[in-house]
Amino acid sequence: MGANYPRPVSKQIRPEQCSELQEKVVFINRVAKVVKGGRRFSFSALVVVGDEFGHVGYGLGKANEVPDAIAKGVQMAKKRLIRVPLEGTTIPFAVTGKYGSSQVLMMPASPGTGVIAGSAVRNVLERVGVKDILTKCFGARNPHNLLAAVFNGLLQLESPQDIAFQRGKKLEDVGYSAFRA
Repeated sequence: MGANYPRPVSKQIRPEQCSELQEKVVFINRVAKVVKGGRRFSFSALVVVGDEFGHVGYGLGKANEVPDAIAKGVQMAKKRLIRVPLEGTTIPFAVTGKYGSSQVLMMPASPGTGVIAGSAVRNVLERVGVKDILTKCFGARNPHNLLAAVFNGLLQLESPQDIAFQRGKKLEDVGYSAFRA
């Protein structure tokens, strides 16, 4: 591959590479453990962080108190930040993410459409910075599997520049129309 082509950026990024990260709690679950003296409660928090400029991550934190669980979730989400290629206010092409029995179909939309998505999927896409997208969930609807399926789909996205680099061609030679669904 030629040295005159820009190298693609890795999908995994560090938190200091992002501008100000915003966090959003997607789901909090209370878990009861029955012990000799009664019930002992703990909490798990599913958290999404992103800078609305194509960087997003999610994490699951568990603790005896809700704020501690959220803090652990944010810490894990910052370790799992990924870069998502955007095309204006939408994604470059349609993609389906799968995890377990959940599937999420994400399709680019024209400007002004908005984020057409359910609660868990919407939280991720808003943190990425997507303003116009159509989504449909198939299979299980639990937030853990939906988040993993959305991230699976987002990891499949590649920018036309990355595709051109992988093929050793210029951007014009790749045929940008192939990236439109």
